[in-house]
Amino acid sequence: MSITTPISQENIVVGEVANGLPLTIPVYRLKGDGSGPSVYIQANMHGAEVQGNAVIFQLLEQLKQLNLKGDITLVPYANPIGCNQKSGEFTLGRFDPITGTNWNRMYHYNNDLVTQFAKEHSQYDDAALKNHFKQALLDEIDTKLNGPAYLLNTGKRIALNLQKLAHQADIVLDLHTGPISSKHLYCPTYATDSARYFNIEHVLLIPSDFDGAMDEASFCPWWHLSEALEVKGRNFNVQVEAFTVELGSQEKIDLKEAHNDANSILSYLNHKNVLVNAPHQPEKMTRYACHLDDYFAYYAPIGGMVEYVAPLGEHIKAGEPIAHVLRMERYLSEQPLQTLSLDCDAIAILHFASASVNQGTELYKFFTNTFEL
Repeated sequence: MSITTPISQENIVVGEVANGLPLTIPVYRLKGDGSGPSVYIQANMHGAEVQGNAVIFQLLEQLKQLNLKGDITLVPYANPIGCNQKSGEFTLGRFDPITGTNWNRMYHYNNDLVTQFAKEHSQYDDAALKNHFKQALLDEIDTKLNGPAYLLNTGKRIALNLQKLAHQADIVLDLHTGPISSKHLYCPTYATDSARYFNIEHVLLIPSDFDGAMDEASFCPWWHLSEALEVKGRNFNVQVEAFTVELGSQEKIDLKEAHNDANSILSYLNHKNVLVNAPHQPEKMTRYACHLDDYFAYYAPIGGMVEYVAPLGEHIKAGEPIAHVLRMERYLSEQPLQTLSLDCDAIAILHFASASVNQGTELYKFFTNTFEL
């Protein structure tokens, strides 16, 4: 099939490794006609979360056959250290091995910049305000990247280079997976309507708090600017939508499912007027949501070997079994097989990857107090 939209590739330098050679990530770009919003999509910030790379492959396979209104930038292998951080057959790349910090908690946000900008630039019209604020965000990232090199650790340097790409876009999608997980979407509450255009049944609605993640680093400045201008009597809609898209479980890729995930993303992009005459539409499904405060972590009350029995993505009634815990060292002194349950109705979203757990291990995460979107 002929290519409608050409794809360009650039390998950008995000640091250096111990032998002095450059640490690079691949960046793929497709140009639109300029009439639609621009898009940034990245995958594999956490080393074991590889399915997003397959989704980017399937997106490129389709996007090159489409006409685009907006520019699209795609970055697989966003964290080349994390995806090569192996221990035996397992990938450990969730945390920087030097600092112990979560790779997805190193992005930058300066609320003082928002406050000062709102104070000094509220007279601009919406288009000028958007352009000037976007440039202010980019300038601040450049200042940090071009400052003394000794002030940036490895993870921060990678994060800032990725954030520089993301700040140029109107839509940001950060592709992740859980340990053993169902698909779900982290969605800022102001963009709730947009969640209906992804083919994802479970939606976690999050507030405007910044905790270091890419989606928050992308939408928080715009959300807080909108709130600051509202105080001054100025109505300025949030100009950027950003989501963390959880694609299922880590340590595996599934190309067929990646094609479905690409169609889900294309459905959303079609809704946002990024594509020209594309056929992609959201599937008809019931979507369930909960607020972040109702996203419940269940920690193992005892240690042992766990059989996970709560079906992921399905509704669980209070009192129903969610796991069996086998404790063979106490076979003669107590009941060796114990059953765990919840005291409330919930939807199981993900669970720990291993059957071997210590007391206090985060065993499951559940949606509670759910409602239909």
